[in-house]
Amino acid sequence: MADAPTSDISSVFAQSLEKIKIAKKEIAKVIIGQDEVIDQTLVTLLAGGHVLLIGVPGLAKTLLVETIAKVLGLDASRVQCTPDLMPADIIGSEVLEQDETGKRSFRFIKGPVFTQLLMADEINRASPRTQSALLQAMQEKEVSIAGRAHALPEPFHVLATQNPIEQEGTYPLPEAQLDRFLMQVNVDYPDLDSEREVILKTTTNEMAEAGRVMQAGELIEMQHLIRDMPVGQSVVEMIIKLVRGLRPGEHSLEQVNEYVTWAPGPRGSQGLMLAVRARALVEGRSAPIEEDVFALAAPVLRHRMALNFKARSQGVELDTLINDVANNL
Repeated sequence: MADAPTSDISSVFAQSLEKIKIAKKEIAKVIIGQDEVIDQTLVTLLAGGHVLLIGVPGLAKTLLVETIAKVLGLDASRVQCTPDLMPADIIGSEVLEQDETGKRSFRFIKGPVFTQLLMADEINRASPRTQSALLQAMQEKEVSIAGRAHALPEPFHVLATQNPIEQEGTYPLPEAQLDRFLMQVNVDYPDLDSEREVILKTTTNEMAEAGRVMQAGELIEMQHLIRDMPVGQSVVEMIIKLVRGLRPGEHSLEQVNEYVTWAPGPRGSQGLMLAVRARALVEGRSAPIEEDVFALAAPVLRHRMALNFKARSQGVELDTLINDVANNL
């Protein structure tokens, strides 16, 4: 695509922009009052990443995943994570079979991970062993069974949900797996007008339905388009300075050195670079601007760093710290 004529790239860009606009309208028919969550989730998928949705029960996180899968034309499956969920329940297993001649052989039965959009509901309820089964799938886009690698469908995305309130019987995701998510999207309560619209539209016999807007191949094409999108030097420098500025050191802000336990690595910079390109496309621009960095700094970086006990005891919030660093660049 990088060698394609300029007119062809412009045509693909225009078509992609129109598809995204229609997709957002279709999703908004079902998901009411969560425009920012919809945008950030779409940005994550367009950037080719995975998303962690965090919010209390009843905020339509599951419905959001189901609706996006339908609108984007993706095959989807769902795993309800529980402490007794085993890795084989996600990636599949080999079974021993015997044919008519008595010959025995192993046959691999694919698990729900062999899909284009996997929803891992309440992922922090799964055991560490089961959580780690997703690690290779999320990073390598393949799983290994009995020494053999099995490629996952394209595209492949994990949309995981997590309840931030109820922590009893849960297993916090390790840093290595958190880093595999491109964004942590915080799902908040809807505003007054949106909640009024929710209760009016969802308590009748006529439920809104979203229609399919695109196919999986079109999403893949958009993901390639985003990676070909040019990025200005000022945006590149802003991303680098922001991520490095969140790491304790002599050139960092005083509050960073005082409160940060661990900070984003290079994968945070890579994720932010892809995310701002995707947001530019969603916003109808052919290149990202500094506004995109400000808008996505917290969602891309908040789960890649941690504050110490002093910060928590003083009520310091990660998003506030990230925004302070961004505003001091």
